[in-house]
Amino acid sequence: MADSITLNALQSIHGLQQIGRARPISKRNRALPMLLLLSLAVNGCATRVENVLQPLTVHASDAGRVDMLVATTRKPSENPGQLYSGERGKAISLNNVIVSIPPDRNRKLGEVQWPSHVPPNPEKEFAVIETSKAGSENQVLQWFRKSRNGKRQVIIFVHGFNNTYADAVFRFAQIIHDSGTDATPILFTWPSRARVFDYLYDKESANYSRRALEDLILQAARSPDVDDVTILAHSMGAWLATEALRGVAMREKSIPAKVKNVILASPDIDIDVVRRQFVEMGPKRPHFTILTSTRDKALEASRWLSGGVDRVGGSDLTPYVAVLDELGVSVIDTSAIASKDPLGHNTFADSPDIVRLLGRRLAGQSLAGSEASFTDKIGVAAANFAGTAARVAVAVPVSVMSGEAHDVMKRELTPSTGKIVDGQIAY
Repeated sequence: MADSITLNALQSIHGLQQIGRARPISKRNRALPMLLLLSLAVNGCATRVENVLQPLTVHASDAGRVDMLVATTRKPSENPGQLYSGERGKAISLNNVIVSIPPDRNRKLGEVQWPSHVPPNPEKEFAVIETSKAGSENQVLQWFRKSRNGKRQVIIFVHGFNNTYADAVFRFAQIIHDSGTDATPILFTWPSRARVFDYLYDKESANYSRRALEDLILQAARSPDVDDVTILAHSMGAWLATEALRGVAMREKSIPAKVKNVILASPDIDIDVVRRQFVEMGPKRPHFTILTSTRDKALEASRWLSGGVDRVGGSDLTPYVAVLDELGVSVIDTSAIASKDPLGHNTFADSPDIVRLLGRRLAGQSLAGSEASFTDKIGVAAANFAGTAARVAVAVPVSVMSGEAHDVMKRELTPSTGKIVDGQIAY
């Protein structure tokens, strides 16, 4: 499909705005998210063993192994079992972390077997077997070269709200292992205090980390040992990822062509904001896939905290699948899938079916022809999850837009700031 925008697409984008309007919230509905948050606070991970990242001296011979590069804006910790805290660091830090995963006979797909004590039992629990600094650009380039697969693929994972450094490391290791991908794994972990009532602190920390993620994306895209970059982002991390891509596009005049796929799992993004982010990324965007669920209780709480405005990952996007597809966005509704997470927020990682699907997508395999059977089997509403992105411009040179389409786009921009700069719509 040509990189031009149609009036129909613009009108549909305008329609997309309507589901983001704040709806009146009854007293009962206001109370539910708060009760949920209180439940999380009381029943959270208070009894879970922490400081689990001290490397083991012995590990299981048949254990799985995930070797990842970890970039973080967290403050370093003096505790070698923690490595980094939830506070904000002054610079980006880079580490090479190798995670041991229990043999398949001792675990279930989609599960992170958290250590029950320190040191962990590598036969039955996740463990770290090596950590090392990767501070210089030359060290990072060497790591890319050493870790690249045949297709020179990289996957960058951005975690969500309420995650420690260890949470993010173990979860990403589980995703890489269970999906079966051999793409080179890079984790970007930002300063989260991993406490339910620090939602706003976490959100500001994501904002604090935008530039660092931009730099990491550009560093990966500029490496001669990388040809394909996929970004997988969860929850609040999806907002951070889309903001970083927006920043890359504004810095570089376009998103690098090597950044081919972006998967947003349960994105905690204001639906009006994501629409604007797409406009500002420009016409040459990667292919986006959004995993949604109307049964996501965590995003219900986020909606309440955000003034009643719908979150992209918690909305029914079915009426807008056609325009999203035209814009190079695929939608998978996971509402019908059972999740091990009582909040229904981690389906992308703990559902074996979704994890396998991610693995096939990360491997570059087309799912064409198999989507119907997959949908019938697990109840997923899928919209063009596989295949080449049909990118459609949302911000294009004025010269290629009809007058009518131009008027529609102008209505989409803030009246006080919408303007035309160098032949393009900007604000």
